[in-house]
Amino acid sequence: MPMPLLKGAVVVDFAGRRAQDIARLVREMNFYSEVWPAFDPPERFVADRPPGVIVAGEAGDAGVRALAAALHAAGIPALVVEGDATGSGLAARIESFLKHECGLTPDWTVERFIDEQVAAIRAAAGEAGAIVCGLSGGVDSSVAAALVHRAVGDRLHTIFVNTGLMRAGEPERVEAAFRERFGPNFRHVDASARFLGKLAGVTDPEHKRRVIGEEFIRVFEEEARSIGDVRYLVQGTVYPDVIESGVGGGLVKSHHNVGGLPERMALELIEPLRYLFKDEVRRLGEALGLPRELVWRHPFPGPGLAVRVLGEVTPERVEIARRCDAIVTDELRRAGLMDDLWQAFAVLTEARTVGVRDDTRTYGYVAAVRTVTSRDAMSADWGRIPYDVLDAISRRILNEVPAIGRVVYDISPKPPSTIEWE
Repeated sequence: MPMPLLKGAVVVDFAGRRAQDIARLVREMNFYSEVWPAFDPPERFVADRPPGVIVAGEAGDAGVRALAAALHAAGIPALVVEGDATGSGLAARIESFLKHECGLTPDWTVERFIDEQVAAIRAAAGEAGAIVCGLSGGVDSSVAAALVHRAVGDRLHTIFVNTGLMRAGEPERVEAAFRERFGPNFRHVDASARFLGKLAGVTDPEHKRRVIGEEFIRVFEEEARSIGDVRYLVQGTVYPDVIESGVGGGLVKSHHNVGGLPERMALELIEPLRYLFKDEVRRLGEALGLPRELVWRHPFPGPGLAVRVLGEVTPERVEIARRCDAIVTDELRRAGLMDDLWQAFAVLTEARTVGVRDDTRTYGYVAAVRTVTSRDAMSADWGRIPYDVLDAISRRILNEVPAIGRVVYDISPKPPSTIEWE
């Protein structure tokens, strides 16, 4: 809760990334769309009766044609998009289908979304009781907090949890940005020792995400009990989180706020951004009046540096990753490149490599630098950083972080790689 109230087209995912591209194209036309997995039985479509279905798949896929036939038989408009059809011809076909066969109106706008979500939140939350919001200081949770605050006002209590896995200076920045905005309804909880203790000995990336996801919920539940009458927890979950976490499809990685959540929770979730892509979240943030520097911040994973420290997460290894990360962002800001990139960070690998320092053999960690360009994080390309900037980053890391013996640059696109290493 709450869910989008606009009715729109369903894009059936027989083709992976292709279906997501079509869903984005539909939204750019100001029609709402969702991605449903291909293994959903036709009965689901018949029961839910979406206004129209776009079946996206490879040319010659029998499943595509079979589903389209079943939809037509049930009286549900269906459009088949096969192969690599692109360009204005495809856009024109889809727009005509949505308007003339589905009877849809292009009314998927930020303003309408705000109005409908505010109404849905008020209806669900009722007239009494507090609501807590997990506020990381990133774009998604900040926009979610602003939207829910518009709906319920001072009934919203925001909670920033310092996990000990934040970037350099992050807790102080979040405190400065939101203490004034939310006043006494802003809480800063230092749970760093708690999170790092839970992660001791954990090396599997999925296990890390589950541990962190559950611990976040437990902290929020404890804080909610101290506030009093609290029923709801607001999270900044966005659509890529849902898709990659395998909700209704194939798992890529469990985002801590989706697949990493515990089965039993004392609080019900409010996820007003659950069906928005990142660029839509940014437009929403601007419409809600949030400052540009907050709306256009680089994404930072919910599990924090835990998924940028490969292998075991220890306080010492986290600090190494934090120092490397700070150098990467500092040099990119000096070069004026941060606004050209979707994300930029450092990864501490488990690999060690022989080196020489002061005429003495060393055996230090390998740090990887990762920068990407993207639109919505569903696909990405590696950043073409000037050699002199990469040189400055490498030299500073090697000179200022003694535990590092080698620096490498990641030139992997997504897919097949992901943006984060874990």
